[in-house]
Amino acid sequence: MDAVPASAHAQSDQPDYDWFYARTRNGRTRGPEVARALLDAQSSPDAAFASIRVVGTNGKGSTCAMLEAGLISAGVQTGRFTSPHLIHFEERIRVNGREVAPARVATFIRQARQEGWNGAFFDLSLLLACTVFAQSGVRVAVMEAGVGGVSDATQALQNVAAVALTNVALDHVGVLGATVAQIARDKALAARPGVPLLTTATGEALEVIRAVCHEQDAPLYTPATHPALFALPHAPALLGAHQHSNAALALATLRLLGYEAGAEAALAAPHPARLEEFVLNGKTVLIDGAHNPHATQALAAAVPQADVLLFGNLARKDTAATLAPLLAVTPLRVFTAPGDLATSPGELAEQYGGEGITDSAQALARALALTPAGGTLLVAGSLYLAGSVREWLVAGPTEPSDG
Repeated sequence: MDAVPASAHAQSDQPDYDWFYARTRNGRTRGPEVARALLDAQSSPDAAFASIRVVGTNGKGSTCAMLEAGLISAGVQTGRFTSPHLIHFEERIRVNGREVAPARVATFIRQARQEGWNGAFFDLSLLLACTVFAQSGVRVAVMEAGVGGVSDATQALQNVAAVALTNVALDHVGVLGATVAQIARDKALAARPGVPLLTTATGEALEVIRAVCHEQDAPLYTPATHPALFALPHAPALLGAHQHSNAALALATLRLLGYEAGAEAALAAPHPARLEEFVLNGKTVLIDGAHNPHATQALAAAVPQADVLLFGNLARKDTAATLAPLLAVTPLRVFTAPGDLATSPGELAEQYGGEGITDSAQALARALALTPAGGTLLVAGSLYLAGSVREWLVAGPTEPSDG
């Protein structure tokens, strides 16, 4: 028998991401049913650990990062499942702060293809995460919802210890509803009988959440009802006033579940591309994944002035409302495309003033050139853009070519 080339062995250890990413929903109905069927077919790995579900419009990733850090510090074997990733898929699944190995992902994808598992990308990713957590002896897993609450695949999870709901604002209106009340109801229906739901949501959204928790017989915890539970001893390491609410939610959840020993570690937790600061040749670059109006309003409050804005977003988003809070912050703007489905940079430049450069590396180079010595460049509009810019800045120090 002919020997198999070494390159073939190496290739077999690489995940077939093209197949995996192509597993879109393609019009299939959203909900937890497919994910539950996949989990049941694999002996229900999600039953092996307790889950903290994190739902909400914004702040889920930061809240998950703080919960993860707190649980690890408290001595708990901890899993974390989040989305999307900034640079590579393995960021989505972590055990005790370490990303899942690419070889493990490759094995899973091969099995899924060979056995014809009928699930969308997110459903399969959730199955992989639960399988890894069960095999790794995870006791508590922090599980971030993709979109919504009751309509999200993470609704399939059993053994949920708590639901942490960050906030509610208009986003994914084509999926969750056209009003804050409709979106709040979808997210709040993550509530389960007897399972505590903690939230820092306010206003109309909170009223809907309160009503749903009453319907579901789920205990509700808010800063108003349990101020000591949500109290912050000091500000979190993550920058911006909006992170105070995320930190309060994370600490309240840890305390309620008996892991207050991890509170300080939670407050010290970092989270990439959330008002993350880099300094390059005397210029400050602030990267944030803000990609909807609620998030960019918070970002503008945290960064009231910058010299240049590098912005790109997906066309399905409410571009005008997302961009509006940032226009008053930055006098100079460079627009780019963080992917094939992006809003046209040229059209944005024509409408809002600035330059449109499709290639994100060239756009970054131009934005840096426009940023004065000692000045600040703000990058926002898309987690995909934040990820690509962060990857270059981490790799440095050679500046990207502007062509």
